[in-house]
Amino acid sequence: MKKFLIISGVAVAILIMLVFAVMYFMKKQTKMASPEESVVFSQDKLTINVFYNRPYKKGRVIYGGLVPYGKVWRTGANEATTFKTSQDLKFEGKTLRKGTYSLWTIPGEDTWTIIFNSEYGQWGVSSDGEANRSPDRDVLQVQVHPVLQDREFEQFTIAFEKLGEEVEMVLMWDKTLVAVPFTY
Repeated sequence: MKKFLIISGVAVAILIMLVFAVMYFMKKQTKMASPEESVVFSQDKLTINVFYNRPYKKGRVIYGGLVPYGKVWRTGANEATTFKTSQDLKFEGKTLRKGTYSLWTIPGEDTWTIIFNSEYGQWGVSSDGEANRSPDRDVLQVQVHPVLQDREFEQFTIAFEKLGEEVEMVLMWDKTLVAVPFTY
């Protein structure tokens, strides 16, 4: 009986190590296809840090294809995109309190909805492939218009631009550019 318990214990330990090795390998492969990125905007006493994963286009139809119109998107790949601000921000007259949020979008052909949600740190999609977002935790939504352009961005990119008194968070991928203006 003692020999059986030892063999069983070793088998369980090996199985656990194999599961962790497979999970590590899968995560590493996923991260290679959509590497992690942090973008920081800092001005005066304001610091914004956005952590996201940057998928590639790879010849695919992005908006209206890989990223369907009218459905919530994690705004990147892998984990839900994280948006952290050190000061309150104003979007279309609405206040986003300083803190950490997940950033979601609902792409549309004519209008995009930008969503800040108080839950963060979760994987971007649930086991059923839908956005892993709790709508009851949404704290702010704004509507913006996408701009189609000739230049093509192979990799999803988030950047910040200072324009006078306003700042724009700019989302770029494929031939679509979405500017989200705010003040602080």
